[in-house]
Amino acid sequence: MSFDINVRARWDDEAKVWTATSNDIQGLVIEAETLPEVFHEIALVLPDLLELMSVQ
Repeated sequence: MSFDINVRARWDDEAKVWTATSNDIQGLVIEAETLPEVFHEIALVLPDLLELMSVQ
């Protein structure tokens, strides 16, 4: 099975972090100081969030 996941990443100049969220994956909220860190964190949590979505 294949599908697209859209993730929106925005720079918060006040907090000095990137924030990433997705309307496609409920519960995906990541904050990190660099975009590579955001991608890494997404890769870590995405399998668990996808599993939770399939259970509901």
